[in-house]
Amino acid sequence: MNNLKTGLLLTALSVLLVYVGFLLGGQSGAGLALILAVMMNGGAFWWSDKLVLRMYRARQVNEAEAPELYSIVADLAQRAQLPMPRVYLMPSPALNAFATGRNPSHAAVAVTEGLLQALDRSELSGVLAHELSHVRHRDILIGSVAATLAAAISFLGSFARWGALFGGYSRDGQGGGNILVVFLVSILAGLAAMVVQMAISRSREFEADAGAARLLGDPTPLISALRKLEMGAERVPMQASQATAHMFIVSPLRGGGMVRWFSTHPSTEERVHRLQAMVGVPRL
Repeated sequence: MNNLKTGLLLTALSVLLVYVGFLLGGQSGAGLALILAVMMNGGAFWWSDKLVLRMYRARQVNEAEAPELYSIVADLAQRAQLPMPRVYLMPSPALNAFATGRNPSHAAVAVTEGLLQALDRSELSGVLAHELSHVRHRDILIGSVAATLAAAISFLGSFARWGALFGGYSRDGQGGGNILVVFLVSILAGLAAMVVQMAISRSREFEADAGAARLLGDPTPLISALRKLEMGAERVPMQASQATAHMFIVSPLRGGGMVRWFSTHPSTEERVHRLQAMVGVPRL
């Protein structure tokens, strides 16, 4: 069900992108929007892992440097029939982790030093099983595509607003146009793109949680870890950007009100509730 939902949401983002392009410049604008999306997705596909690891100053470690972390990742990767991913440590006291890489053969798993110190082996296994489930389901690619489509929609919407403001808006050769309509539609399109991207991210988190429970044959390690991570995120917030928030196992962005409405993650309570329903799940 989550996979079907993800497919429908990605389709909605693609349609919205073409529509905003059409609003901006008719059929040629729609074509330009598609070209922009392909270029942005190509960049995300090839370079996003290197950029995000560098952004969080992640350092690659080997078995001698982090024996427990490395052995858990190796065991879970073998169990999930995945190539051994690269293992990284982030110099942060916050409790968090993420996976990145364009496909399972080029995957990396990164955890904070705070996470490594706060969790026991069972809980750490739950977190890493969640991250390897993202790798197994190719969620990294899905998240990158969703993020770049949303960014392209926001960019085109902003371009349309400025074009309308300075009289350059034209559709299929007809100059002028209703400035208020252009402003309204472009703003709503950017907002809708953000909402759809967040919905895709939340759907993939549920799927990765379920995958971790199946990989371990027991949801309780991840349940315990999520509760610790939620408390840790309140005590020691992680310095992270909105653009990469969807990658982490729990949202590094804190706040109530509108922040929760546009959260990249479902609530920890709902995640725990769904995991508790999987007690007794057969192991992969």
